[in-house]
Amino acid sequence: MNKEIVEVPVLSAAVRALGVPLSLVTKGAGLVFVSGTPPLDISTGKLVKGDIEVQTEASLKALKHCLEAADTSFDKVVMVRIYAANSGFYNAINRVYARHFPENPPSRTFVPVASWPMEFDIEIECVAVA
Repeated sequence: MNKEIVEVPVLSAAVRALGVPLSLVTKGAGLVFVSGTPPLDISTGKLVKGDIEVQTEASLKALKHCLEAADTSFDKVVMVRIYAANSGFYNAINRVYARHFPENPPSRTFVPVASWPMEFDIEIECVAVA
């Protein structure tokens, strides 16, 4: 199996500038793996500030941008993991999430976490069919 690192416009450079040792998107074995994606603005690479619904929307837009860079889309996503800084955000996150996956949503796990080294409250990762 070969793996391919996918360069995501704006966001890959933003992650490299932070010195984080990861690739946002990796393809292999017919699948696309998108690393945990915080609320990043797809045009600037900067963190989006705001309440959890604003951050969730930004994370999902960044996730979609990553998938498109790998020539796939939300309708081919088979697994999502949502990491949130507070389990109390669950319902607000679901309201935003449901707009992006209105029918036949993929498998999903919700994981509350203690904190991150940067100022955001959510990070979303996924696996999609290439």
